Amino acid sequence: MKLDPFYLIVNSSAWIERLVPLGVKLVQLRIKDQDEAILRREIRASKTVCEGQGCQLVVNDYWRIAIEEGCDFVHLGQEDLALADVGAIRRAGVRLGLSTHDKVELETALFAEPDYVALGPIYRTTLKAMKWPPQGLDRVSVWKHRIGNLPLVAIGGLTVERISGVFAQGAQSAAVVTDITRNAHPEARALEWLAGTAQWR
Repeated sequence: MKLDPFYLIVNSSAWIERLVPLGVKLVQLRIKDQDEAILRREIRASKTVCEGQGCQLVVNDYWRIAIEEGCDFVHLGQEDLALADVGAIRRAGVRLGLSTHDKVELETALFAEPDYVALGPIYRTTLKAMKWPPQGLDRVSVWKHRIGNLPLVAIGGLTVERISGVFAQGAQSAAVVTDITRNAHPEARALEWLAGTAQWR
């Protein structure tokens, strides 16, 4: 499986409606602490936009809702993975991405046979408090060697100026949140990301 090198992560369908039409081909909807009705509404709205734009939608955490809503990709953290029914995800034909932060988590992830593995934070991130220090570019290379042909997603503190480093070490996709959503001009910054990752498509 091949992932687009530009992996946008946002927290609402409004962001998807705003940014995906610029040419984004891979986006994760990551919403925290909302009730089911809101989640379903957000997923449905995001799915409609993505289907119309030829963009791959990844639903974070809510694998049951993703199955029920006919989504084809979910992303789980380690805590969510421990509670998820991976067999049900597979039977539904839903592809699976998993987060990893250390070697134990990597082994746990590989046991679940994911469709891609994410490693982070590569650099210091302001998105959320992390108990892991920045991984650095050398760890990207180590992870890629360990997972073989599985796609590797690098995440955490990435900017357009830093992406060449993670691709040089073997990452197939660079995930971004705050460099776009907290930018004064999100659309312009998203276009910079699209241009900056074009050579790896």
